[in-house]
Amino acid sequence: MTQTPDSQTEHITLTQFIIEQQRGLPDASGTFTLLLNDIVTACKQISHRVNRGALIGVLGSAESENVQGEVQKKLDIITNDIMIKALRWGGHLGGMASEEIDNPIKIPDRYPKGKYLVLFDPLDGSSNIDINLTVGTIFSVLRCREGVEPETEDFLRKGSEQVCAGFVLYGPSTMLVLTTGNGVNGFTLDQDVGEFILTHRNMRIPEDTSEFAINMSNQRFWEPPIKRYVDECVAGTDGPRGKDFNMRWIASLVADVYRILNRGGVFLYPFDLRDPDRPGRLRLMYEANPMAFIIEQAGGACSTGVERMLDIKPHDIHQRVPLIFGSKNEVERLISYYQQPHTDKTERDANPS
Repeated sequence: MTQTPDSQTEHITLTQFIIEQQRGLPDASGTFTLLLNDIVTACKQISHRVNRGALIGVLGSAESENVQGEVQKKLDIITNDIMIKALRWGGHLGGMASEEIDNPIKIPDRYPKGKYLVLFDPLDGSSNIDINLTVGTIFSVLRCREGVEPETEDFLRKGSEQVCAGFVLYGPSTMLVLTTGNGVNGFTLDQDVGEFILTHRNMRIPEDTSEFAINMSNQRFWEPPIKRYVDECVAGTDGPRGKDFNMRWIASLVADVYRILNRGGVFLYPFDLRDPDRPGRLRLMYEANPMAFIIEQAGGACSTGVERMLDIKPHDIHQRVPLIFGSKNEVERLISYYQQPHTDKTERDANPS
């Protein structure tokens, strides 16, 4: 029977949801809720800019490079500025770090300091923005030593120390996916009222899957375990797996993660042998760690192939890592392939993540 508006479940806003969760914590001060509101405010502004696109002249290259030597889009710079301006004044942060900036960002002296650190990728998948494909914002929250001006070393913490991680997806609808270490929930932005509403409660990743996502153009550079796994998937019913697989590749991490959260799958951006000094493409602090936290909280697994992602001790704020995540049984199968003897491993061993 079709529900009438009066019989529908009452909408729960993101703020309501977080406050209700904090009521069960005796030492909760509400500071985290205020910080999250600042992040959400920034993402609403970013959503507006992304949706307006060419109408306000924000598409195209900025003709500059970020700290990783990648060509920046205009929106990379705009969204980075939005995040910094929204977060620096509230008094909730000791410092922050952006994928777009070389060093951690200090809180100006005119603003009070707080007990958290935030790391963010302001516009993940920005190479897709000019062709109107899905992009997003990724963020991670750590605790900060109170009364101490944070240095780079204060940010270099294992992913297991995160207190919150999330991403906002700017697609047909704007969605926030969030974990505070107690499962994963999804919120959809109601444009009419300007609030994120809980729409996907307790998101869980199926343990088994018949989908994988990988950039096949790098195949000649893969290590043997990845070649073996993909060959088995491509062989389908005629191969050792005895079933057909579909391949998906969006080239937008937020979009791939969201798809896997909804219907399962495995995502592979593995170590390859073309450049031993670059052990992976994706950034540990801004992409891999927050996504690993979300994936594990949703019942999936995340690894470099040889190490659990959340156990890595960072050595650089812009460190890159191989990334394998998704449905638990497929990730564990890949890890088992890495544990078996194979050749072409010397360069990986000499350049661990």
